[in-house]
Amino acid sequence: MTRTSREHCGRYDELAQMLVGLQLLVFAHDHVGHGQSEGERMVVSDFHVFVRDALQHVDVMQKDHPGLPVFLLGHSMGGAIAILTAAERPSHFSGMVLISPLVLASPESATTFKVDVYNTDPLICRAGMKVCFGMQLLSAVSRVERALPKLTLPFLLLQGSADRLCDSKGAYLLMESAKSQDKTLKIYEGAYHVLHKELPEVTNSVFHEIKMWVSQRTAAARTGSPP
Repeated sequence: MTRTSREHCGRYDELAQMLVGLQLLVFAHDHVGHGQSEGERMVVSDFHVFVRDALQHVDVMQKDHPGLPVFLLGHSMGGAIAILTAAERPSHFSGMVLISPLVLASPESATTFKVDVYNTDPLICRAGMKVCFGMQLLSAVSRVERALPKLTLPFLLLQGSADRLCDSKGAYLLMESAKSQDKTLKIYEGAYHVLHKELPEVTNSVFHEIKMWVSQRTAAARTGSPP
């Protein structure tokens, strides 16, 4: 699981627990400069550091648990990391789930997710975005656009039509550009950016879609048959 900027992996616990309930091994880490990881807050020398760390984490887990199919799940900036990770090893992963991935950026605006919980979480970075980090995000958008045609793995893409952080047009660009034969897009009309912490009807649907999609693809990955 790769997540967005400012956040830490603990904010994805409910989603992780749902996947654990499917008898899956779920792992995640805080990016450099985020959460409990080392490094200056919201500073990275190159966006590829996030991709490198994701690949290293995958390698460690596969060494300890060989033979298991590996799926990526990414939200927002974590979606960009997941896309670049998959593009770097085209045949390595069995599938990918993307929630509001950073493909095209939009001006930042408030959303309806649980603001009180967000504001009281001590591991979330609330400092203004530094110019150097903003430049790396712009670089990431450019890299993602170039990487899209390299994607051949199955993926599920969930996007809110009212997302003001990651432009929903990016979801359509991803669907058009990726070479994957098994690709699914679900648009949530009127929903914003953090779909897994949205209004209950949205979040419940998001969890259901992920659960069904992952269940079918993990079964297919184990048997070698199409979902």
